[in-house]
Amino acid sequence: MITYARKLAEFIATHPLARRHKARAYAAVARWQIGSRLLTGPTIVPFVNGSRLLAERGMTGATGNIYSGLHEFEDMGFLLHLLRPDDLFVDIGANIGSYTVLASAAIGANTIAFEPVPDTHEWLRLNVAINNIDGKVDRRREALGDKPGRVGFTLNRGPSNRVAVPTSTEDANRMDVEITTLDDALAGRCPTLMKIDVEGYETAAIAGAGKTLANPALKAIIMEFNGQGAHFGFDENALRRKMGELGFAEFSYSPFDRKLVGLDNAQADNIILVRDKAFVDDRIASAPRFSAFGEDI
Repeated sequence: MITYARKLAEFIATHPLARRHKARAYAAVARWQIGSRLLTGPTIVPFVNGSRLLAERGMTGATGNIYSGLHEFEDMGFLLHLLRPDDLFVDIGANIGSYTVLASAAIGANTIAFEPVPDTHEWLRLNVAINNIDGKVDRRREALGDKPGRVGFTLNRGPSNRVAVPTSTEDANRMDVEITTLDDALAGRCPTLMKIDVEGYETAAIAGAGKTLANPALKAIIMEFNGQGAHFGFDENALRRKMGELGFAEFSYSPFDRKLVGLDNAQADNIILVRDKAFVDDRIASAPRFSAFGEDI
């Protein structure tokens, strides 16, 4: 309990939005910790721009949104400032649908969301349903890789479920899921923005996306680089170099002043890859404000 309380305090102290509103953040923690124990079953909580999320205890990402407005503030803020209602967003590793809800409910863009785990996909379905965005969201119960087929997928890692490593005893609790390539799944459509969070399998997902990556309509990618690629024998530094060769420069984002910040090869869990910076700069400068945690940003 002490460890959890310490981690929570560190999260609030370092989160760019929560630390500006500490009293509100701690009040949100108290309400959720008490309320989620008193209520049985999932709870609908307010999200950005009038959108909503269905959450329950133990959902780290979802509760992070409750405690701070936007759990991944920089990346989610970038999405909210970049996308417009006519855009297509591709959410690879959608999980319960936080990014999908932001794109299609808070902004009104169209989304193709990939989430292969049945239980998690059901949460995604419910979050799409409670926001009345079924017509905006194309849900796919598939994984993405370098070729079509079937692949083992873990079932016991909660929000961190991933393609199973065949030789790992930790990944023994698994099921087979359909896997396809992004190029095949999109069938010629191209997003303005993609988010790729597949717990180390990003290299394989990118390998099946050659046509999509070559399309200049794709302006930016939010991609996770947390070292887990090594589980599959992937070199994440090689992937970063490949993205650079494709014309994508690495940035983080400051939503408060709407500026991309160059990373200069620094290590980061999530990196924003931008190919057309002039286009992106214009989009984020002219974006309407979004409302999160009582603040218009």
